Amino acid sequence: MSSPTGPASGLPVRMPPPRRSGRHRRPEPVAAPEGAPALVLAVPGTPGTDTRSLAEEVVSIARSELPGLDGRIGYLDGGDDTEFPGLATVLTRTVEERTARYEQAKAAGAEVTEPEGPAAVVVPLLAGPHPVLLDRIRQEVAASGTPAELTDVLGPHPLLAEALHVRLSEAGLARADRARLFTVATAADGIVLASVGGADAVQAAGITGMLLAARLAVPVMAAPLDEEGAIAATAEELRAAGAGQLALAPYLIGPEIDSAQLETAAKEAGCSAAEPLAAYPAVGRLALSQYAAVLGIKLPEQGTPGR
Repeated sequence: MSSPTGPASGLPVRMPPPRRSGRHRRPEPVAAPEGAPALVLAVPGTPGTDTRSLAEEVVSIARSELPGLDGRIGYLDGGDDTEFPGLATVLTRTVEERTARYEQAKAAGAEVTEPEGPAAVVVPLLAGPHPVLLDRIRQEVAASGTPAELTDVLGPHPLLAEALHVRLSEAGLARADRARLFTVATAADGIVLASVGGADAVQAAGITGMLLAARLAVPVMAAPLDEEGAIAATAEELRAAGAGQLALAPYLIGPEIDSAQLETAAKEAGCSAAEPLAAYPAVGRLALSQYAAVLGIKLPEQGTPGR
């Protein structure tokens, strides 16, 4: 018999079963290791308030995924000022602050070891390869004379295909769902995927483009935005293949190009354009993923919204 307050004396107590692992279990929280290097986002393009807001949002997304992360922003065309500091300046300050923390702890009598390994992990804010910009980032890292690791760019990646899909749907140029359960009158039946950075960038964009084509069930062709006439020529190729209503999808974060380039390309191609990827959540997650891969940090698996 059991009493109102619990089982009678001597009777076994039923314990709740152990928590099961599986796809529906909430991932265990992960935090940045003590003394982990800073994540320094290398931002191309002309610094400005819009660019800073975008970069800060990307870093904020990364911090939300990895509490305790020391996230910083270095502008490729920045300077020594505090408003838009250059990449080399940010890296130098990062090392100085790490050394100062060590000296303070040592002076206080704490048992500390001299800092080793990279002081920062530099993540380029680029969706795809861009030889010119990446070479400049390498030069900035070298000029800083600091121990820093440089990661690869963010794509190609399935999450960027998702981000492209969302940007197209926000502009009314694609269905918001993958199941095609409802129609959008302005939905495009052909997508021109615009990239910058030369042949390697077009190839990388093409890989993500195949994933986007699978999501939308329409043809997607990548073309270089920085090659005169290439976007218009690709649009004509899609039309010749039977696409009647086209859309331009920028395979770009945003700061790496002048927005006027997109407007001009869309007019030349005779189609509407979606917004660049900007600070879509996947961009912050991919920046963090590049950082975590360098340090061997295992992040919780992320579900893909909209699946």
